[in-house]
Amino acid sequence: MLLYLFDLAGVAVFAISGVLAAGHAGLDWLGVLVIASVTAVGGGTLRDLLLDRHPVFWIRDVRYVYVILAATAAGIAWVQFMPLPEHALALADALGLGLFAITGAQIAEGRRLPVVIVTLVGTMTGAAGGLVRDVLTAHVPLLLSSGIYGSAAIAGIAAYLLLQAAGVGRRWAFHSGVLMIVALRLGGIYGGWHLPLLRLPA
Repeated sequence: MLLYLFDLAGVAVFAISGVLAAGHAGLDWLGVLVIASVTAVGGGTLRDLLLDRHPVFWIRDVRYVYVILAATAAGIAWVQFMPLPEHALALADALGLGLFAITGAQIAEGRRLPVVIVTLVGTMTGAAGGLVRDVLTAHVPLLLSSGIYGSAAIAGIAAYLLLQAAGVGRRWAFHSGVLMIVALRLGGIYGGWHLPLLRLPA
């Protein structure tokens, strides 16, 4: 049940990040709903296809669709009547990345897959929706351009798995992994953290 609730929360947060991205792109309300939806379900759909989980999660459980609709409506109302906080899109995306990366890793973990596959599936679950969102709104994807992003997901999933291996309870390991991802992502936003850049010789 806890995993399910966090999955719903991740869908809601990513839907709101889609609303904000669509707003920056100047789309109409239908366009906003489309961007919010693909952002919210893109990573989880890829996860389910890779793990052969059919039907995919949002077809199997219509409550995900209702969450997307509610989050989209709330996001539209928010941007219409309240000032938009600085870095709101990046902050929403950071939280969605943390929630989806760890829940995706947990689902892969439940299949007793190798650690490297659990890490890859979790990272793709967290990053794929935002990748599609950025492509559709004609932005260079955060995954490719914005310092600590995919690497934050990898580090958080690794921490989650290592804490469990050290005997920490799954719930505490989950929270620790999410917090690490969000903290690293915020370091990329506010502190300019990034991995070493590849610079070719002149």
